Amino acid sequence: MTETIHRLIEQYGLVAVFLGCVAEGESAAILGGFFAHQQVFVLWQAFAAAFLGAFAGDTFFFILGRSFADHPYVRRMRRRPGFRRAYRLLNTHPNIYVLTNRYIYGMRLVGGIAAGLSTVSLPRFVILNAVSSAVWAALFGTLGYVFGLSAEHLVGQALIRHERLLVALAVGLGVAILAWLVAHRVAGKERAKDAEGDQLDRLS
Repeated sequence: MTETIHRLIEQYGLVAVFLGCVAEGESAAILGGFFAHQQVFVLWQAFAAAFLGAFAGDTFFFILGRSFADHPYVRRMRRRPGFRRAYRLLNTHPNIYVLTNRYIYGMRLVGGIAAGLSTVSLPRFVILNAVSSAVWAALFGTLGYVFGLSAEHLVGQALIRHERLLVALAVGLGVAILAWLVAHRVAGKERAKDAEGDQLDRLS
């Protein structure tokens, strides 16, 4: 059973990394780097899959905001915590926001749609998004690769190669839980800021 799963990872793992990085994909990029260390993938292929997924995801949400502003999904995203702040920052510091938004977990989808609704042009967004996606993929892919190297030193090469699926699942689960906690905290702060902004708007 384990060998079957390993073969599936070898055949479709890069596709999974790509799809995982389309949305909130830190764990997918890290797992791509981990499996590259285990020689399941070639390292540059893991980086490329993470980069293309991140770039395609943000570009998709930008186009969604730009071309389908009245779509129910877009309207729902505009009500999410942090949207108003993201939109305000995009119109005051567009370059910095597009370059750094993906590092704020839970705000990436909101940021992509907000960028599409802002005054940022498509060519400008594509260039900034490409730079940001490349740095992001290299950073989190390298984290996964370094983790694989550290795990190999801790538990031994034979064990890490034999049980790499279990280790990878543990890594993915740990990153997902940490990311959820961070996103929950960020969303709480953004809700508080939005509520404060609504109160100030009513007083003014």
